[in-house]
Amino acid sequence: MPKLACRACGRQIYTVATLDSLFAEERRCPRCGAFLESERREHDRRQAIRRQNPADEPGPPAGAERRVTERRTTRRRVTQQ
Repeated sequence: MPKLACRACGRQIYTVATLDSLFAEERRCPRCGAFLESERREHDRRQAIRRQNPADEPGPPAGAERRVTERRTTRRRVTQQ
């Protein structure tokens, strides 16, 4: 299923036909009226899953929290009166 994209408003449209087989008025974005183009990022670029837990340990780690102290020890901003 080809994906079309509007460069003006960012809308993505899924079609059954390719862009070449559409009529002139069907090649326009229904939202803003600009000409549609074929989506460049049609295929997922990832080669593998980035973060995956081992099969024997699903879920979050069972160990202790890595951070021992609170992240901020002082206030971020001074309040003005």
